[in-house]
Formats: sequence, structure tokens, C-alpha cells
Amino acid sequence: MKALWPELHRGDAEPWPKSAAVVEAWRLFHAGDFKAAMAAGLKAGGDGLTVANKAQAIQANYLEKNEKAKLDAFLAVAARAEAQQASQPNNPNAHYLEAYALGRYSQGISIAEALVQGLGVKIKSALERAIALQPKHADAHVALGAFHAEVIDKVGRLLARGQGADLRTGLQMLDTALKLNPKSAITLMECANGYVMLEGDKRMPEAEKLYASAAALTPRDAMERLDVEMAKAELED
Repeated sequence: MKALWPELHRGDAEPWPKSAAVVEAWRLFHAGDFKAAMAAGLKAGGDGLTVANKAQAIQANYLEKNEKAKLDAFLAVAARAEAQQASQPNNPNAHYLEAYALGRYSQGISIAEALVQGLGVKIKSALERAIALQPKHADAHVALGAFHAEVIDKVGRLLARGQGADLRTGLQMLDTALKLNPKSAITLMECANGYVMLEGDKRMPEAEKLYASAAALTPRDAMERLDVEMAKAELED
């Protein structure tokens, strides 16, 4: 795992753990035992909170079938990540995982409802903080690009300005994410979706190529396998 670490964590820029307990939590995560990884991360505490939060978020996003349980899990991750920021204010992933969880929660309740609740501002602020702390955080770039794209797609360019969303910034974030992490299935798919939301059907041929590239990747861990399988399913549809 240590040899593969730079590639496995090119997206979130998480450093190699200092604690053996946290290493074990990440081993469980990469093996796909997300519930055990969450438990191990919570038990380890400190930097273990990052793997716990990511494990619960991925479990909820990809594997949880019950919608209420999924939304509750995202809120739990967001709350725990926000609390983590108090003790680790300079940890980019404490900010990123709050935004990720709130973003997935927002998709679950509808983007429009999330904006009414003020979640858009929290998501945008957390992602910008993550990028300020770690400019090579590809996942934060793609998530921020997706934020701009989804808000514009749902409420239109004019109203989106009130949420701090604009087309140019969205495209810049997606472009940067692709440069930082071009062999990530989820990055390829999120960029494909974002480009189409921001610029319409003229980006569809490019989006289809990005999905095809994602589907052709060889997964390096369980999370990547979930992403690659999702890309394959989308292409079949």
C-alpha cells in the first residue's frame, strides 16, 4: 500500500499516516471494508478521522440503498469533519470531506432546496479552503467545478451569481482537476458531467470520451473499482 500511496491518494493529497492504527484503517478502506475502516479510523482518532469520514461517505454514496440512512450518513460525516477542523484547521481533507458530504446530501434533497438552506455557501467555502491549504488537491478542484456546474444548471447563470457560481470558474476548476489527476475514473466522469452542464451538447463528444477513458481504467483499490463499474454502466445506458 505504501508503494501505491502516491497514486491512490493523488486525488485527496492525503499524506502517509504517522500512526500504525491509521495505516490499518486505510488498508481496510482500500480493501473495500468501508464500515471496518470507519470504525478503525474513529478508534484511532486524530488523523484517523479523515479515513473514518471518507469511508462512511463512500459507503453511503455507493453502497447504501436506504435513502434516509444515506442522507443521515452524509450529515454525520459533515458534522464530524467540521468538528475535526477545530483541532486540525490546516487539514485540507477536514474541509474537503465536509464539502463532499454536504454536496452529496444536497444532491439527495435537491440542489434548489440545499441552496435555500444555505448549504451552497458552506460547500463553496470549504472547498476553497481545502484548495488554499493544498493547491494540488484534485478532488477539491473537481468538486468545486461540479458545484459551479450544478448550481448554474439548476438555477441558471443569473441566479447562480448570487451563490458565487460562474461558468468561467467552473471550467477552470474542472480543467485543473483533469491535469492533476487524469487517471481517476471519478475525476473523468465528474468533469464530463460538469462540462456538459456548463456548456451544453457541444461538449457531449468530449464527455463521452472521458467516460470511455474512465471505463477503460484498471482499478487500484475498491473505491476505484466502484467508479470504473459506474462508468461502464453509464456507457451501457
